Amino acid sequence: MLQAIIKAIPVGMFVFLAAPNSSPNAQSLETPARNAYVIDLATNTVLLDKSADAPMPPASMSKLMTVYMVFDHLKKGSLALDDKFLVSRKAWRKGGSKMFVKLGKRVSVSDLLRGIIVQSGNDACIVIAEGLGGSEDTFSEMMTLRAKEIGLSQSNFANATGWPHPKHHMSARDLAILSSRLVSDFPELYKMFAEKTFTYNKIKQSNRNPLLYRDIGSDGLKTGYTRKAGYGLAATAIRGDRRIIMVINGLKSVRQRSQESLRLMEWAFRLFKPYELFKKDEVITKADIWLGDKPSVGLQIPEGLKLTLSREARDKMKVKVRMQNPVAAPVRKGQKLATLIISAPNLKTREIPLIASQDVGQLGFFGRIGAAIKHVLWGSS
Repeated sequence: MLQAIIKAIPVGMFVFLAAPNSSPNAQSLETPARNAYVIDLATNTVLLDKSADAPMPPASMSKLMTVYMVFDHLKKGSLALDDKFLVSRKAWRKGGSKMFVKLGKRVSVSDLLRGIIVQSGNDACIVIAEGLGGSEDTFSEMMTLRAKEIGLSQSNFANATGWPHPKHHMSARDLAILSSRLVSDFPELYKMFAEKTFTYNKIKQSNRNPLLYRDIGSDGLKTGYTRKAGYGLAATAIRGDRRIIMVINGLKSVRQRSQESLRLMEWAFRLFKPYELFKKDEVITKADIWLGDKPSVGLQIPEGLKLTLSREARDKMKVKVRMQNPVAAPVRKGQKLATLIISAPNLKTREIPLIASQDVGQLGFFGRIGAAIKHVLWGSS
């Protein structure tokens, strides 16, 4: 256990705990992608970050937000899979990738979802947008508002399809957050993303996600391409209790997208491993108490701490605790008393609050007087 090898080094009024080192280098791999973001959801650890917060044209990857809106309505009960929406002339005439819906026909939500997820149908997206929002413009505003609510800070939607527009953008990090929400918020509906083919109007089309055809545990999500955006993919794969989410964009060809997405996913699973640094409610160190009815109090992370690390980063990890010592009584259980600082070369430092494991009361009047006298006479705290 990591705590057993931590050594306390008092410096003035602060205590620093030196230990082995933690967390992976989020810039340790070169990639030809213009934007890239890889995260291990088991520990919420970022493995690769290349311009992940830069707004970019997401192309058809933004259809994930259109799907999220539909899933959200289904979960809330305001929509059913067998509900049907009318195909307008605008939807029918829309170019690009198509589901091939027929003008004036009604199409079920179930079919429209597969038309978007598997076939990347722009026509299906517009049918959904008009069915839920009345118009694509109104639906785009609804998408943008909902995106902000779920934490997508760099996303703005001008349409439901990802069609090129100067005000239509997302970031790689936003796409990863959205992908994670699709997996966690709608576990049953999410299974549609693993479907490899869908036939509608007697036209069979295959899912464009290249990782679905590799034996790596992939079960989603969505490709994208426009001339300005390049080739992109928001993808996820699961092995055991680990799920990796990867977003790449700005690649030069279908072939490069397929090769790079496979390389990054294999790299994430092979090179990194989750480590439990501290267990739930484990006392990491103690803080001395001044004028308390106990001499010290344990400090802990209530939920414990796990990080996904490369072997090299695990060996070089450094951990320290920053706190003012001693702490004046009284102390409340759960009160923040210190900060655990975890760092490694080329890694953004993580700072995690350490809280008191129990209440510590204040000494009575005579006890405080006695402690003060001892401190004056002998320097004892």
